[in-house]
Amino acid sequence: MVKLSVIVPFYNVRAYAPDTLRSLRANARDDFEFLLVDDCSSDGTIALLERAERELPGAVLLRHERNGGLATARNTGLNAARGTYLAYLDGDDWVAPGYFAQLLSSMEELGCDFIRTDHVQVTGQERTVHRVPHGRRGEVMSPREAILPATRSTSVDYAFAWAGMYHRRLVDQGLLHFTDGLRTAEDRPWIWRLHREARTFAVTGALGVFYRRGVASSLTQIGDVRQLDFIRAFDQVIEETAKDRNAADLLPKAVRTYCAIISHHMSGIERFEPAVARKLRAMSADALRRLPQDHLRDALDSMDSSRAARLRRLRRRPVTVSAGAAA
Repeated sequence: MVKLSVIVPFYNVRAYAPDTLRSLRANARDDFEFLLVDDCSSDGTIALLERAERELPGAVLLRHERNGGLATARNTGLNAARGTYLAYLDGDDWVAPGYFAQLLSSMEELGCDFIRTDHVQVTGQERTVHRVPHGRRGEVMSPREAILPATRSTSVDYAFAWAGMYHRRLVDQGLLHFTDGLRTAEDRPWIWRLHREARTFAVTGALGVFYRRGVASSLTQIGDVRQLDFIRAFDQVIEETAKDRNAADLLPKAVRTYCAIISHHMSGIERFEPAVARKLRAMSADALRRLPQDHLRDALDSMDSSRAARLRRLRRRPVTVSAGAAA
């Protein structure tokens, strides 16, 4: 019987995959499986994964014939997973020895649908601890009640799929799959759905997952059109939240977060290729106009003056590109 399935997508991370695979070996147990999903790598990553399939206890190699992106790769692993519990790790990150066993122990003790945990961000030689923005630790709660308030960062803003563990019943309820084809912000509709629809969650202070930031091949470092999928992701958040029984309470939070992300991308627009920057401006303006305007006005009024002014200027911009162009 498989107790835990760990889903690990890889795409052109040959320089970092050895650290990831060594950390999985330091977490291996007879009842753990590691689903290594190669998303059509072209840099030699696959050779490392083929060796891991032979030598790493519990390793299962799954291969894509063409690149589908992180969301699709995670879904491939999820569809093959056999464990009672599930966890994610990205192919350029790593975990401390015994970390998954520690999380599993917390899951079994608390008996909740999912847990969220802190992580260590690694940028070059610098390491910084990032905490789940939720003060109550080790206490089972309703995830829906942890979405608000709208004006403060909450656990729904801590969207990292790999910072936690999840019970298989969430798969059966249709809550753990990602939106196929999303190239960035794939965690956002996913975490909102979890918080709206799962029954119970808890936050633990376990600190053992290391998130590598600033990787040259990461989409966060590449200013191409794939970055614009954040608009499609947040459109999905807005659409699904608008159908929720508590939409009047939850939409202000979703709208404010969407605005903050648009402002973030606009403030760093110089990193995008010129054609992509033009598309970003047009698509963001279109997105602002699609939002519920009463909630948008409230969101802008609650923001600092520089971000609010940036978004108001953007909203007045003529729209020439539809959001569908990001697909």
